[in-house]
Amino acid sequence: MNGFTRASAPALFSPRNHDLPGSVSGMRLRATGGIIRGLALFLGAFTLLNIVGSLVTNFDGNTWWIDLHPIPWQLGLILLAILSVALISCALRPRMRPWRRWTTIGVAGITGIITLGNTVGFYILLARGDLPSAFPIPFSLFMTAMLGAIVAAIIGRIADAATAQVLPIAATVFVSLIAFPLMQILCFGRTDYRRPADAVVVLGARAYADGRPSIPLADRVRTACELYRQHLAPVLIFSGGDGDGAISEPESMRRLAVSLGVPDSAIILDPRGVNTQATIDNTIPILRRIGARRVMAVSNSYHLPRIKMTYQQERWKVFTVPAHESQTLLAIPIYIGREVLGLWGYYLRPFWRTRDAAAAEI
Repeated sequence: MNGFTRASAPALFSPRNHDLPGSVSGMRLRATGGIIRGLALFLGAFTLLNIVGSLVTNFDGNTWWIDLHPIPWQLGLILLAILSVALISCALRPRMRPWRRWTTIGVAGITGIITLGNTVGFYILLARGDLPSAFPIPFSLFMTAMLGAIVAAIIGRIADAATAQVLPIAATVFVSLIAFPLMQILCFGRTDYRRPADAVVVLGARAYADGRPSIPLADRVRTACELYRQHLAPVLIFSGGDGDGAISEPESMRRLAVSLGVPDSAIILDPRGVNTQATIDNTIPILRRIGARRVMAVSNSYHLPRIKMTYQQERWKVFTVPAHESQTLLAIPIYIGREVLGLWGYYLRPFWRTRDAAAAEI
């Protein structure tokens, strides 16, 4: 029993009949405990991976779910490190001694208070009109609810394990892997962060054989032109690849922008932006060349979390602006599904790059 007796370990079920393992209530409690442990495992592992990533690749993915400002980064790093270990321990070894129990409750509670503060800050900005959003529920609110559920489950002994709960734990982790990028698309992608900047990067989409931009591409260009007319940025950078015909995506974008009143002198083309990573790789030298420090990026809402993250991985901060969609596309579920996979793929890419670079030095 690893130094403590069964009597000293908190029990998941009370001795009452309706809480017996074979009862319906008992099975519900076990399933709930498995879900809580799955949430703890996902958040703990994700947080720990981000800490490692911040040390190895200089990209801290924890900013995607919690804003620790103005806490000193060293203190924030310690807090998240303790949280990650505590949550993983809760998931793998839920029968806790008192000191570990209250440590987990304390660190998860403190973190939940911080995410609640992030939520309050979002609604203050929303009320002021400084942060328009088509989905006025911040991601931090969901994180607050998750941490609150974990704390409540630990206090109520629901997270303790009387029997194996591998299936609900694994199912919860799998659902979380899908839900996390989906919620980023809904919460972050549909929030408009427009503000004065030095340049706007517009990512490409399909251009037809006759040179006409597709609906998503036209929506992106119109939104960028709106930013230009509002005097929020003096330069528009159109990035894309080949079109269906002789006219490339950036050239199609340029023609539409000029027809909307943007002078040619305010437009820069990147004809090699064949995908998101290529656009970021190509536009960063352009931004440096023109002396741009504050940058906005425009694309469809489902695309923006991956754009933001990829710029962050290159140590560039951009403010994202969702394109005003003129109509709902039938292929939206396909695009969103692709982004769920793409977001995780791009998230892990710096780790592979670091590994390949280290192997090349050997």
